[in-house]
Amino acid sequence: MSEPEARGPEEHEKTRMTTVYKIVSADLWRAAEGSGVFTGAGIDLNDGFIHLSTGAQARRTAQLYFAGQNDLVLVAADGARLGDALKYEPSRDGDLFPHLYGPLPLAAVLSVRPLHLGADGNHVFPEDVD
Repeated sequence: MSEPEARGPEEHEKTRMTTVYKIVSADLWRAAEGSGVFTGAGIDLNDGFIHLSTGAQARRTAQLYFAGQNDLVLVAADGARLGDALKYEPSRDGDLFPHLYGPLPLAAVLSVRPLHLGADGNHVFPEDVD
């Protein structure tokens, strides 16, 4: 699992604006690393696209769909590198959520970090995810 690279303020802001996130079990992500591509979790395969979140949406996604789950990772990907396969579509509460219509290539991944549960039962997100 990699840590984000050091970036200048301008480059960091540009990356943050296009960064999309996937919360996934560590086991499923390790399998993706072995194959070189992430094709999705069960819900993604059922719906025909990979469910992603923006930084602002990721915490609520974790609360609603991953409450109490351990052994998760937070995958950050460069949305700009996903091209036309990435669509922002209305979803929960009318918000536009990023949906990836196709596999997530590992070449687009910026970082993979553990997503631990805090003492309050909520997942503890890295400070740079907002």
